[in-house]
Amino acid sequence: METLEKLKILSAAAKYDVSCSSSGSNRKNTPGGLGNASYAGICHSFADDGRCISLLKILFTNHCIYDCAYCANRKSNDIPRATFNVDEVVDLTINFYRRNYIEGLFLSSGVVKSPDFTMERLARIARDLRLVHKFNGYIHLKSIPGASPELIKAAGLYADRLSVNIEIPSEQNLKLLAPDKNYPSILDPMNYIRNEIAVNKEERRKYSKAPIFTPAGQSTQLIIGASPDTDSQIMHLSSSLYSENKLKRVYYSAYNPTNEYDKRLPALTTPPLRREHRLYQADWLLRFYEFKVDEIVNDRNPNLDLELDPKLGYALRNPHLFPVDINRADLHMILRVPGIGPKSARLILSARRYSKLNSFHLQKIGVVMKRARYFITCHELPSPSIQELTPLRLKTQLMQTERSKQLTDAMQLSLF
Repeated sequence: METLEKLKILSAAAKYDVSCSSSGSNRKNTPGGLGNASYAGICHSFADDGRCISLLKILFTNHCIYDCAYCANRKSNDIPRATFNVDEVVDLTINFYRRNYIEGLFLSSGVVKSPDFTMERLARIARDLRLVHKFNGYIHLKSIPGASPELIKAAGLYADRLSVNIEIPSEQNLKLLAPDKNYPSILDPMNYIRNEIAVNKEERRKYSKAPIFTPAGQSTQLIIGASPDTDSQIMHLSSSLYSENKLKRVYYSAYNPTNEYDKRLPALTTPPLRREHRLYQADWLLRFYEFKVDEIVNDRNPNLDLELDPKLGYALRNPHLFPVDINRADLHMILRVPGIGPKSARLILSARRYSKLNSFHLQKIGVVMKRARYFITCHELPSPSIQELTPLRLKTQLMQTERSKQLTDAMQLSLF
């Protein structure tokens, strides 16, 4: 099969993997080398559905020995199959980079023959790019569950980021939908990568020229909607991965109904993209807003409200905490006000040392007053707070405003 034909098949097969981000790695170019990666990230472009496709994003192969119910590349599917060899992936990456099409490589793969057989080839691609072609751009490799630690370490010495996909948020449902997989084969490599990163950091404190192991850390992906797992289960798993496994990112991928014939899967007609979006917002609250999982979802509210963003939902469920005095509250409470982000919250703490803040000051700082004004008090604020309006009336009012904005945006887009 010609390389171009393989590229068409294997780039299309990679579209279901969303663990693709800007670098988070600082790899400088060297004399005689090619390219570089920086913390500022890779130049992004986006697919029609909004997904980031900034890298050369391909599978090494879409042949697979597994038969996962949710996967388009499962072994029982009758689809066009292709497999690159190591040199083809290396040549594609170098030639695409020289033509300024890409800034780096995102390489995943089906499992062909065995996890070790596949992982060895992924590691060899990264090694050849670094050592033979002196390529210093960003490389993100998928670590194959079940591969040996030696091969994972070899890959981590050349890749900027490694990721092991969990895919299904609970072990019980993973056994049902992917009987060839198990949680230990996924979590063991994660723990190994976490430990190797920690050991490598200590080595580099003592020896500055020690090789770097996955400088951009590790990530994973969860498929949303393929199993009956609740948002509470998903968020508790994500929180554990961040705190215990030290992951850089957990990605959420709305299940794309590709195998409708499999009765183990839900009867969906379209991907649950709104739910995916709400989970990303909740994930942001965990990472940057000092929220705990039980504040976002709990036994009484196991799933996120699809109509409201999670932060606003929290505020409406806890009216007794508001309004917050913006001139006295600590950072923890200010971060819980809808319309105030981490940067604005820290600017508020800094600015109020010099004078009392009013609504004009807050607007200048960057607070979204059309939302925040119901949940704060300050030097002067004419708007009624959540206590005067009640949570139900305020929810209705905010939803009407949001729908009006969406309608206006849609009408503006239709004019072009």
